[in-house]
Amino acid sequence: MRDSKGIYQNQIKKSELFKRALWLVASFILFRPFPTKLFRKWNLFVLRMFGARIGKHSVVHSSCRIQSPWNLILGKNACIGPYCVIENDAVVELKDNSVVSQYSYLCTSSHDIYHLSHDLVYSPITVGENAWVAAGAFIGKGVTIGDGAVVAARSVVVKNVDNWTIVGGNPSMFIKKRILDC
Repeated sequence: MRDSKGIYQNQIKKSELFKRALWLVASFILFRPFPTKLFRKWNLFVLRMFGARIGKHSVVHSSCRIQSPWNLILGKNACIGPYCVIENDAVVELKDNSVVSQYSYLCTSSHDIYHLSHDLVYSPITVGENAWVAAGAFIGKGVTIGDGAVVAARSVVVKNVDNWTIVGGNPSMFIKKRILDC
């Protein structure tokens, strides 16, 4: 939508803003005050009330910040660690047995740098089965972390990560293949 100077303005639907405001209040009252170890089922119940789809035995720490729980999908045994930030304008999916460690930041949106209006653009993030995003990593919009992949601590990932590989750094680069000792 153009303003009086002819510049395009980003607009978020009022219904979306209302949902976010309601979740913000509810999360401070019903989610964040309850420590995960004692209230795991309660925290998952609150997230499900706001539309999150969560598999059995999953864990979401109460200190993490989730922008839109209705855009969160967790498989069985998935875990979002303490103090993570999930900025999910689009869907964030953690598949079975995947882990996002403490202080990680998953962001599904950015701004279109090729237009002067800098419109909001977003695309989903997927963390594959048995994958691990280590502490403090940043995962950008549209990224798929492959099955069994490992993202090293403090890495910045803006491109897809292949199955069973280890990446690290800023920007993240291939380190080696992940081979399990079974």
